[in-house]
Amino acid sequence: MRGALALLMVAGVWPAFASQVASAPCSLQGIASAGSDIWLLCDRLEAYVSTDGGQTWQGRQLPSDQRLRAIAFLDARRGFVAGDGGTLLSTEDGGRSWRQAAVETTENLTSIQFVGDWGWVCGWTGVILHSKDGGRTWKRQPTGILQGLKSIFFIDREHGWAAGWAGTILRTVNGGETWEQARMEKSHWSLESIYFRDLSHGWAVGFGGLILASRDGGVTWREQESPTQAWLKSVTFDGAGRGWIAADNQALLSEDGGASWKSIAVPGSPFLHRVLGLKDALWAVGQFGVLRSTATGRELTVVATLPGAKQAGGPS
Repeated sequence: MRGALALLMVAGVWPAFASQVASAPCSLQGIASAGSDIWLLCDRLEAYVSTDGGQTWQGRQLPSDQRLRAIAFLDARRGFVAGDGGTLLSTEDGGRSWRQAAVETTENLTSIQFVGDWGWVCGWTGVILHSKDGGRTWKRQPTGILQGLKSIFFIDREHGWAAGWAGTILRTVNGGETWEQARMEKSHWSLESIYFRDLSHGWAVGFGGLILASRDGGVTWREQESPTQAWLKSVTFDGAGRGWIAADNQALLSEDGGASWKSIAVPGSPFLHRVLGLKDALWAVGQFGVLRSTATGRELTVVATLPGAKQAGGPS
Protein backbone atom coordinates (compact mmCIF):
# COMPACT_ATOMS: atom_id res chain seq x y z
CA MET A 1 0.00 0.00 0.00
CA ARG A 2 1.53 3.29 -1.09
CA GLY A 3 2.33 5.45 1.88
CA ALA A 4 0.82 3.00 4.40
CA LEU A 5 2.09 3.80 7.87
CA ALA A 6 2.09 2.04 11.20
CA LEU A 7 3.82 2.66 14.50
CA LEU A 8 4.24 -0.42 16.66
CA MET A 9 3.75 -0.95 20.38
CA VAL A 10 7.17 -1.59 21.88
CA ALA A 11 7.51 -4.27 24.56
CA GLY A 12 4.66 -2.96 26.67
CA VAL A 13 6.73 0.06 27.74
CA TRP A 14 6.62 2.44 24.82
CA PRO A 15 3.06 3.52 24.01
CA ALA A 16 1.76 2.87 20.54
CA PHE A 17 1.36 5.88 18.27
CA ALA A 18 -1.00 4.52 15.61
CA SER A 19 -1.60 1.32 13.71
CA GLN A 20 -2.33 2.26 10.12
CA VAL A 21 -2.70 5.21 7.81
CA ALA A 22 -4.37 5.18 4.43
CA SER A 23 -2.54 6.84 1.56
CA ALA A 24 -3.44 10.39 0.68
CA PRO A 25 -4.24 11.91 -2.73
CA CYS A 26 -1.52 14.56 -2.48
CA SER A 27 1.78 15.26 -0.76
CA LEU A 28 0.64 16.39 2.69
CA GLN A 29 2.66 19.23 4.19
CA GLY A 30 0.89 20.41 7.34
CA ILE A 31 -1.89 19.98 9.87
CA ALA A 32 -3.85 22.45 12.00
CA SER A 33 -6.99 22.70 14.12
CA ALA A 34 -9.72 25.28 13.55
CA GLY A 35 -12.19 25.14 16.41
CA SER A 36 -13.45 21.56 16.30
CA ASP A 37 -12.24 21.00 12.71
CA ILE A 38 -8.97 19.43 11.58
CA TRP A 39 -7.19 20.69 8.44
CA LEU A 40 -4.58 18.98 6.28
CA LEU A 41 -2.53 20.97 3.76
CA CYS A 42 -1.41 19.62 0.39
CA ASP A 43 1.76 20.89 -1.24
CA ARG A 44 -0.26 22.49 -4.05
CA LEU A 45 -3.74 23.82 -4.80
CA GLU A 46 -5.80 22.22 -2.04
CA ALA A 47 -6.42 21.35 1.58
CA TYR A 48 -8.70 18.85 3.35
CA VAL A 49 -10.96 19.49 6.33
CA SER A 50 -12.60 17.05 8.74
CA THR A 51 -15.46 18.02 11.03
CA ASP A 52 -15.74 14.59 12.69
CA GLY A 53 -12.30 13.93 14.14
CA GLY A 54 -10.78 12.52 10.96
CA GLN A 55 -13.45 10.01 10.01
CA THR A 56 -14.38 11.84 6.81
CA TRP A 57 -12.68 14.59 4.83
CA GLN A 58 -13.71 17.23 2.28
CA GLY A 59 -11.40 18.92 -0.22
CA ARG A 60 -10.99 22.70 -0.42
CA GLN A 61 -9.39 24.43 -3.41
CA LEU A 62 -6.76 27.08 -2.69
CA PRO A 63 -6.11 30.05 -5.05
CA SER A 64 -2.39 29.48 -5.60
CA ASP A 65 -0.28 27.20 -7.77
CA GLN A 66 2.81 27.84 -5.65
CA ARG A 67 4.23 25.15 -3.40
CA LEU A 68 2.42 25.33 -0.04
CA ARG A 69 4.32 24.62 3.17
CA ALA A 70 2.43 25.56 6.37
CA ILE A 71 -1.08 26.06 7.73
CA ALA A 72 -2.40 27.62 10.95
CA PHE A 73 -5.76 28.77 12.32
CA LEU A 74 -6.45 31.34 15.03
CA ASP A 75 -9.99 30.06 15.60
CA ALA A 76 -12.80 28.33 13.73
CA ARG A 77 -12.99 31.05 11.05
CA ARG A 78 -9.59 32.73 10.69
CA GLY A 79 -6.70 30.83 9.13
CA PHE A 80 -3.55 31.14 7.02
CA VAL A 81 -1.59 29.08 4.51
CA ALA A 82 2.04 29.96 3.69
CA GLY A 83 4.11 28.94 0.69
CA ASP A 84 6.60 29.89 -1.97
CA GLY A 85 6.95 33.24 -3.67
CA GLY A 86 5.59 35.19 -0.71
CA THR A 87 2.34 33.22 -0.73
CA LEU A 88 0.31 33.94 2.39
CA LEU A 89 -3.34 33.03 1.93
CA SER A 90 -5.94 34.05 4.51
CA THR A 91 -9.52 33.05 5.24
CA GLU A 92 -12.09 34.66 7.53
CA ASP A 93 -14.96 32.27 6.82
CA GLY A 94 -13.64 28.90 7.96
CA GLY A 95 -11.83 28.08 4.72
CA ARG A 96 -14.72 28.63 2.32
CA SER A 97 -12.83 31.43 0.59
CA TRP A 98 -9.17 32.51 0.58
CA ARG A 99 -7.28 35.62 -0.51
CA GLN A 100 -3.62 36.62 -0.76
CA ALA A 101 -2.48 38.73 2.21
CA ALA A 102 -0.32 41.78 1.57
CA VAL A 103 3.25 40.95 2.64
CA GLU A 104 6.61 42.67 2.21
CA THR A 105 8.41 39.74 0.61
CA THR A 106 8.47 37.36 -2.34
CA GLU A 107 10.62 34.80 -0.50
CA ASN A 108 9.43 31.27 0.20
CA LEU A 109 7.51 31.17 3.49
CA THR A 110 7.86 28.03 5.59
CA SER A 111 6.24 28.24 9.04
CA ILE A 112 3.40 30.08 10.86
CA GLN A 113 2.79 30.63 14.57
CA PHE A 114 0.00 32.52 16.36
CA VAL A 115 -0.41 33.47 20.01
CA GLY A 116 -3.85 35.02 20.23
CA ASP A 117 -4.06 37.71 17.55
CA TRP A 118 -0.28 38.03 17.34
CA GLY A 119 1.27 36.05 14.50
CA TRP A 120 4.66 35.34 12.98
CA VAL A 121 5.71 33.81 9.65
CA CYS A 122 9.28 32.88 8.74
CA GLY A 123 10.99 31.97 5.48
CA TRP A 124 14.06 32.04 3.31
CA THR A 125 16.85 34.65 3.57
CA GLY A 126 16.05 35.20 7.24
CA VAL A 127 12.57 36.60 6.63
CA ILE A 128 10.24 37.01 9.62
CA LEU A 129 6.87 38.73 9.26
CA HIS A 130 4.76 39.84 12.23
CA SER A 131 1.11 40.76 12.72
CA LYS A 132 -0.55 42.29 15.79
CA ASP A 133 -4.09 42.30 14.38
CA GLY A 134 -4.93 38.70 13.63
CA GLY A 135 -3.14 38.66 10.29
CA ARG A 136 -4.91 41.61 8.67
CA THR A 137 -1.60 43.46 8.30
CA TRP A 138 1.98 42.19 8.33
CA LYS A 139 5.32 43.94 8.89
CA ARG A 140 8.80 42.56 8.39
CA GLN A 141 10.97 42.18 11.50
CA PRO A 142 14.76 42.64 11.19
CA THR A 143 16.74 39.46 11.88
CA GLY A 144 20.23 40.39 10.66
CA ILE A 145 20.72 37.06 8.88
CA LEU A 146 20.42 35.67 5.36
CA GLN A 147 20.07 31.99 6.25
CA GLY A 148 16.72 30.43 5.45
CA LEU A 149 14.42 29.79 8.41
CA LYS A 150 12.31 26.60 8.46
CA SER A 151 10.46 26.79 11.79
CA ILE A 152 9.17 29.45 14.17
CA PHE A 153 7.68 28.93 17.63
CA PHE A 154 6.35 31.34 20.26
CA ILE A 155 5.33 30.23 23.73
CA ASP A 156 3.77 33.62 24.51
CA ARG A 157 3.69 37.04 22.87
CA GLU A 158 7.20 37.96 24.01
CA HIS A 159 9.28 34.78 23.89
CA GLY A 160 9.95 33.11 20.55
CA TRP A 161 12.51 31.12 18.60
CA ALA A 162 13.26 30.35 14.94
CA ALA A 163 15.52 27.71 13.39
CA GLY A 164 16.85 26.96 9.94
CA TRP A 165 19.78 26.49 7.62
CA ALA A 166 23.35 25.87 8.80
CA GLY A 167 22.19 25.24 12.37
CA THR A 168 20.82 28.76 12.76
CA ILE A 169 18.73 29.45 15.89
CA LEU A 170 17.30 32.88 16.71
CA ARG A 171 15.58 33.96 19.93
CA THR A 172 13.58 36.98 21.01
CA VAL A 173 12.27 38.16 24.37
CA ASN A 174 10.31 41.16 23.06
CA GLY A 175 7.93 39.73 20.49
CA GLY A 176 10.45 39.88 17.67
CA GLU A 177 11.32 43.57 17.86
CA THR A 178 14.90 42.31 18.12
CA TRP A 179 16.32 38.86 17.43
CA GLU A 180 19.67 37.40 18.51
CA GLN A 181 21.50 34.27 17.43
CA ALA A 182 22.03 31.45 19.91
CA ARG A 183 25.53 30.44 20.89
CA MET A 184 26.75 27.10 19.54
CA GLU A 185 29.74 25.06 20.66
CA LYS A 186 30.25 23.87 17.07
CA SER A 187 28.65 24.19 13.64
CA HIS A 188 25.64 22.01 12.87
CA TRP A 189 23.62 20.74 9.95
CA SER A 190 20.45 22.55 8.99
CA LEU A 191 17.51 22.51 11.39
CA GLU A 192 13.88 21.78 10.46
CA SER A 193 11.86 22.31 13.63
CA ILE A 194 12.02 24.03 17.03
CA TYR A 195 9.76 23.65 20.08
CA PHE A 196 9.75 24.81 23.71
CA ARG A 197 7.86 23.14 26.56
CA ASP A 198 8.29 26.20 28.80
CA LEU A 199 10.40 29.35 28.92
CA SER A 200 13.58 27.36 29.64
CA HIS A 201 13.41 23.93 27.98
CA GLY A 202 13.51 23.62 24.20
CA TRP A 203 14.50 21.27 21.39
CA ALA A 204 15.55 21.72 17.78
CA VAL A 205 15.92 18.89 15.25
CA GLY A 206 17.25 18.55 11.74
CA PHE A 207 19.43 16.84 9.18
CA GLY A 208 21.48 13.74 10.01
CA GLY A 209 19.54 12.82 13.15
CA LEU A 210 20.54 16.04 14.89
CA ILE A 211 18.80 16.76 18.22
CA LEU A 212 19.72 19.93 20.12
CA ALA A 213 18.42 20.81 23.59
CA SER A 214 18.44 24.04 25.59
CA ARG A 215 17.86 24.58 29.31
CA ASP A 216 18.30 28.35 29.39
CA GLY A 217 15.60 29.63 27.08
CA GLY A 218 17.59 29.06 23.90
CA VAL A 219 20.69 31.09 24.82
CA THR A 220 22.88 27.98 24.56
CA TRP A 221 22.32 24.53 23.09
CA ARG A 222 23.84 21.10 23.52
CA GLU A 223 23.70 18.10 21.22
CA GLN A 224 21.78 15.07 22.49
CA GLU A 225 22.45 11.45 21.64
CA SER A 226 20.27 10.46 18.71
CA PRO A 227 19.20 6.88 17.86
CA THR A 228 19.16 7.61 14.13
CA GLN A 229 20.90 9.41 11.30
CA ALA A 230 17.58 10.06 9.58
CA TRP A 231 16.41 13.52 8.61
CA LEU A 232 14.36 14.74 11.58
CA LYS A 233 11.50 16.95 10.43
CA SER A 234 9.36 17.94 13.42
CA VAL A 235 9.43 17.94 17.24
CA THR A 236 6.62 18.40 19.76
CA PHE A 237 5.35 17.23 23.15
CA ASP A 238 1.89 15.79 23.74
CA GLY A 239 -0.51 16.50 26.58
CA ALA A 240 0.94 13.67 28.66
CA GLY A 241 4.46 15.12 28.50
CA ARG A 242 5.84 12.63 25.99
CA GLY A 243 8.17 14.00 23.34
CA TRP A 244 7.76 13.07 19.67
CA ILE A 245 10.06 13.61 16.69
CA ALA A 246 9.05 12.83 13.11
CA ALA A 247 11.58 11.38 10.67
CA ASP A 248 11.25 10.04 7.15
CA ASN A 249 10.72 6.39 8.04
CA GLN A 250 10.46 6.33 11.82
CA ALA A 251 9.37 8.27 14.88
CA LEU A 252 11.39 9.08 17.99
CA LEU A 253 9.78 8.99 21.41
CA SER A 254 10.83 10.37 24.81
CA GLU A 255 9.10 9.49 28.07
CA ASP A 256 11.59 11.24 30.34
CA GLY A 257 10.90 14.85 29.46
CA GLY A 258 13.17 14.90 26.43
CA ALA A 259 16.31 13.71 28.25
CA SER A 260 16.61 10.67 25.96
CA TRP A 261 15.01 9.45 22.74
CA LYS A 262 14.16 6.00 21.37
CA SER A 263 13.37 5.06 17.78
CA ILE A 264 10.04 3.41 16.98
CA ALA A 265 10.04 1.40 13.76
CA VAL A 266 7.67 2.37 10.96
CA PRO A 267 7.18 -0.16 8.13
CA GLY A 268 7.59 0.92 4.54
CA SER A 269 8.66 4.41 3.49
CA PRO A 270 6.13 6.80 5.02
CA PHE A 271 8.09 10.08 4.73
CA LEU A 272 6.73 11.12 8.12
CA HIS A 273 7.47 14.81 8.62
CA ARG A 274 5.03 16.54 10.99
CA VAL A 275 3.84 15.81 14.53
CA LEU A 276 1.38 18.01 16.39
CA GLY A 277 -0.73 17.69 19.51
CA LEU A 278 -4.34 18.58 18.67
CA LYS A 279 -7.20 18.37 21.16
CA ASP A 280 -7.16 14.91 22.79
CA ALA A 281 -4.76 13.24 20.35
CA LEU A 282 -1.31 13.41 18.83
CA TRP A 283 -1.45 13.60 15.04
CA ALA A 284 1.34 12.82 12.59
CA VAL A 285 1.41 13.79 8.93
CA GLY A 286 3.44 11.87 6.40
CA GLN A 287 3.96 12.82 2.80
CA PHE A 288 1.26 10.35 1.73
CA GLY A 289 -0.87 9.86 4.84
CA VAL A 290 -1.89 10.81 8.36
CA LEU A 291 -2.10 8.87 11.62
CA ARG A 292 -3.39 9.58 15.10
CA SER A 293 -3.08 8.41 18.69
CA THR A 294 -5.41 8.83 21.64
CA ALA A 295 -4.57 11.13 24.54
CA THR A 296 -3.00 8.21 26.42
CA GLY A 297 -0.88 7.27 23.41
CA ARG A 298 -1.65 3.59 24.03
CA GLU A 299 -4.72 3.02 21.86
CA LEU A 300 -4.39 2.59 18.12
CA THR A 301 -6.55 4.67 15.82
CA VAL A 302 -6.86 4.48 12.04
CA VAL A 303 -7.48 7.75 10.24
CA ALA A 304 -10.07 7.39 7.49
CA THR A 305 -9.04 7.50 3.84
CA LEU A 306 -9.04 10.94 2.25
CA PRO A 307 -11.06 11.52 -0.95
CA GLY A 308 -9.11 10.31 -3.97
CA ALA A 309 -6.67 8.27 -1.90
CA LYS A 310 -5.58 4.87 -3.13
CA GLN A 311 -6.90 1.94 -1.15
CA ALA A 312 -4.78 -0.75 0.46
CA GLY A 313 -3.65 -3.28 -2.08
CA GLY A 314 -4.20 -0.87 -4.97
CA PRO A 315 -1.59 0.11 -7.55
CA SER A 316 1.33 2.24 -6.39
